[in-house]
Amino acid sequence: MATNYSEDELNLLAAFPQMVGAAMAFSGSSGLFGTGKEMFVSAQSVLAGVKDYPNNSLIQAVLPNLQGDRSDAMEKMKKFRDWAMARMKEKGINSYEKMRQQVLEDSRAVVNLLSPKSSSQEATEYKQWAMSVAEKVAMATTEGGFLGFGGERLSTNEKQLLGEIQSALGIQSTLA
Repeated sequence: MATNYSEDELNLLAAFPQMVGAAMAFSGSSGLFGTGKEMFVSAQSVLAGVKDYPNNSLIQAVLPNLQGDRSDAMEKMKKFRDWAMARMKEKGINSYEKMRQQVLEDSRAVVNLLSPKSSSQEATEYKQWAMSVAEKVAMATTEGGFLGFGGERLSTNEKQLLGEIQSALGIQSTLA
């Protein structure tokens, strides 16, 4: 249950799927428009957690209620975003490699955090949700090619990052 978590722990749990999506978007060679599309898919995939896991109190706690008061939902998202941005700045994350390392470190931290404080089902669903964000972003565009033509569905970097996240979370990806 979400009340078992401190504010910083909830901030990490809220920011983690977004970080996974951003790391995946920047891992490929999709170009400006492709990366923009991947970031849009990342945001959509994160918010899909509300509908995909309606009975998971943890996921519901870290996502805004878009059916309720819009200003409350926006304030919640702003709070999580500001926390994540300040944390990235504090940790000196200014490159893809540093972001990748932080996502993998956070993957392990999330697993250790979920284990004693959430039910097995709640923890598994949270990890599935985070993994689905990575997968949807990876599949959003082709990598390489020219103006969206040609290229490959998953780049070597995307495959590697998917595998690393999957391993750190201890959950199976449908793509890797």
